[in-house]
Amino acid sequence: MKTIYHAANSRGKANHGWLKSNHTFSFANYHNPERMGFGVLRVINDDFVIGGQGFGKHSHRDMEIISIPLSGKLGHGDNIGNNGIIATGEIQVMSAGTGITHSEMNGDDKEDVKFLQIWVIPNKMNVAPRYQQVRMDDIMQPNKFNQVLSPNADDAGVWIHQNAWFSMGDFEQGVTQNYTLNDANNGVYVFVIEGSVTINNNVLNTRDGLGVWDTKSMTMDVLENSKVLIMEVPMTF
Repeated sequence: MKTIYHAANSRGKANHGWLKSNHTFSFANYHNPERMGFGVLRVINDDFVIGGQGFGKHSHRDMEIISIPLSGKLGHGDNIGNNGIIATGEIQVMSAGTGITHSEMNGDDKEDVKFLQIWVIPNKMNVAPRYQQVRMDDIMQPNKFNQVLSPNADDAGVWIHQNAWFSMGDFEQGVTQNYTLNDANNGVYVFVIEGSVTINNNVLNTRDGLGVWDTKSMTMDVLENSKVLIMEVPMTF
């Protein structure tokens, strides 16, 4: 097993007043040649947007873009006919494909919104743009890694054009949980949304990240009540 640890305070930072963001990997004005992603996992942005503000219309192509609100509401609109609110407890994906234009606004005039935006490089280019939004409450069980994303449209959660699986879980202190990779050639990036866990003698606290590869499974010990996101992705393009 190989690992790479990224402390929360080592992330790139941006502060635009209405937007505060922490970048696990190189993004926008933050460039670190040693932090260009983890396999096909290209972006993990930890965003905070004040009430009534947000990202106006902008375009993407050939990228799988996943948004997970952590608190508050995220407003979405795009040029393929989708408009609405992504609430805390939901997960959204856009396959940008040949091109999509969208906006991401705080869905409330007063309450702040905190959300993760994650970019995964797809294994198919120039696909038709698509949008999907799923409520995760129905598939979340305590003290388990619950699948919320996969390559398969018929599986639990959303799906993307990539051999990738995401899982989330709320874990109680003292729990030990094992994660077995769906593809032994993949790697896993663990992101602790809140709490404290240990994996392979690495202690991870809130917003810390750990990349794990060259293994078929990993074991996580929960040091305090925690919310954890697991992103299993191919290590090669």
